Amino acid sequence: MKTVKVLGLVVIVVILIGIGLSMTGYGGRLLFWAFTTYNKPAGEFDPQDAVAAPDYGLPINWAALPAKKDPADLVPEGIAVRPQGEHPVDVFFIHPTGFLTSGSWTSPMNLASGTEQNTAYMMANQASAFNGCCNIYAPRYREANIFSYFAGSPADRDEVLGFAYQDVKRAFEHYLQHENQGRPFIIAGHSQGSHHARRLLKEAVDASDLHQRMVAAYLIGSIIIPVSPSWFASLNHITPCENAEDIHCVVHWDTMPSGAPALERPEESLCTNPLSWQVDEELANEDLNEGAVVPTGTLNAAIGKHADTPAQQVFESLGKPINGLTWAQCKNGTLYVKNELATGFEVDDMGTYHVLDYALFYMNIHNNAKRRSQRYLTGSASP
Repeated sequence: MKTVKVLGLVVIVVILIGIGLSMTGYGGRLLFWAFTTYNKPAGEFDPQDAVAAPDYGLPINWAALPAKKDPADLVPEGIAVRPQGEHPVDVFFIHPTGFLTSGSWTSPMNLASGTEQNTAYMMANQASAFNGCCNIYAPRYREANIFSYFAGSPADRDEVLGFAYQDVKRAFEHYLQHENQGRPFIIAGHSQGSHHARRLLKEAVDASDLHQRMVAAYLIGSIIIPVSPSWFASLNHITPCENAEDIHCVVHWDTMPSGAPALERPEESLCTNPLSWQVDEELANEDLNEGAVVPTGTLNAAIGKHADTPAQQVFESLGKPINGLTWAQCKNGTLYVKNELATGFEVDDMGTYHVLDYALFYMNIHNNAKRRSQRYLTGSASP
């Protein structure tokens, strides 16, 4: 009986400690630390454990190419575009993190996996936004595991990201040598893809004459690694875009629901309002939203110690754009929108609109990429 009372007391104490931790904010952090510690890949990152580097001379190692049918070819209902391969401008698109399970620190690039299905999801719902302006080139690569961002120090994270970046760099070099044929190009990405694009701009584009052929860069959803003033200060030619027709420049935003706290970052971050294309804190009204598009398919969100299995999805169509879905306003480097949106535009488990950074402003991106491309090709701004 005494043992039962002691156990009961222990349970009560544990519950009270848990409540206390939760109320002080430490509980969520403690649970998150426990989750990542348990679910992260085993051991330390070792490049020797990674699969062989992809050969970018093989079409199989590209998630999107103009010459093959892929989900990046999709267009929203009612929107007409020129066929892939016939545009005078290219886009080099770097997909975000889709590798969420615990098997290794970098993707094994298994075509029959949930990870690869996530890549297809990003082609359909993000890369396709550039289908109106550009021939789409998007490499598959040995992307960093999602746990690289949370399970160690920034130096640990950057080591894994640095390994993945080498694939992106080689893919870009292959694209320039064998595919580009001297055309102007856009660099675009999301999340981890924007982190790699950030480095690619600094090392390969800004540091060479390529900056003259770069129409613009859409580094969207960089979230953890900011597109910061100090990063821009390290560049010689590339600057933030300040309006809808600037070229040789960068746009960036991270989307949060109204009322949420600003994202915590180690530095300030560029916030471009995708409804006005201004870098300011003015509210842009709903009537400037040219069309949000509900994502097609479902993101494979199995994270941690789960099998990396696909759900046999086929990405075949995009719905009709929804005009005027939300207003948008930058505050303290974070882009805010309505906190309650239509079905299909729900916040994620972290309370952000990170996965919807493209979807909420799909047609604004689509039209703006065409507009900047035209500005580059004609050498003059629209009246």
